[in-house]
Amino acid sequence: MPESDPNLTKFLAASGAASRRHSAELIKAGHVSVNGEICTDPSVRIGPGDRVSLDGKDIKAVGEFVYVMLHKPRGYVCTSEDPHAPKKALDLIHIPGVRLVSAGRLDKNSEGLILFSNDGAWIEKLTHPRHGTRKTYQVTTDRPLTPADIRLLTTSGVQNDGETLRALSIRAQAPGRYIFILGEGKNREIRRMLESLDNRTRRLKRIAVGGLRLGGLPMGQWRKLTPAEARLALGSQNAASRGGMKRDAAP
Repeated sequence: MPESDPNLTKFLAASGAASRRHSAELIKAGHVSVNGEICTDPSVRIGPGDRVSLDGKDIKAVGEFVYVMLHKPRGYVCTSEDPHAPKKALDLIHIPGVRLVSAGRLDKNSEGLILFSNDGAWIEKLTHPRHGTRKTYQVTTDRPLTPADIRLLTTSGVQNDGETLRALSIRAQAPGRYIFILGEGKNREIRRMLESLDNRTRRLKRIAVGGLRLGGLPMGQWRKLTPAEARLALGSQNAASRGGMKRDAAP
């Protein structure tokens, strides 16, 4: 259950309206009202009788947190804010009365594990770089990576659009097929890494987040996580990175 009388930032985050960091930004920018008055102070305490609105829409306190894993097919986008997107990953999940937000994204041409919740604090722990939650991907490349390529991508990394792109580890499964583990997950990070080497991503599938594996969940299907699984996703050590990777996890 959410804490009693949380501050405004925590209230918004716990409602699933946005991550804690984004909630603070929305408050300071004047998007949030408390009892009909614009409030720009993130530290204001919210009691049971207070009415909180975001851009004119009332925000309800969450009575129960819900955690969901989805096996996203290619062709679906993770944002719920694009009115022109014909296929949204969120449309594949049906839980009446619960407003879900994705924990990070997979681009339209990627597939695999994507997590959703109405617990803003949990989503922030999964997505903020300071937490370093590991994401594991199965990647098929246009041509095999050389040992020098792998060494570069896992040590100094490559520069792209002013960012340093680097994998925590890359392990070959077969020629042209690899397991990438990332600790941050910048936008289209793996695709940009390979493009910097004049290579191309033919297929990209996320198979794990933290210690939570996609497993045998069929493509296009979803299920709720148990509390233990929700905690497992936050784990800094990715259980899927150990062993033979016989199980089935882009920026």
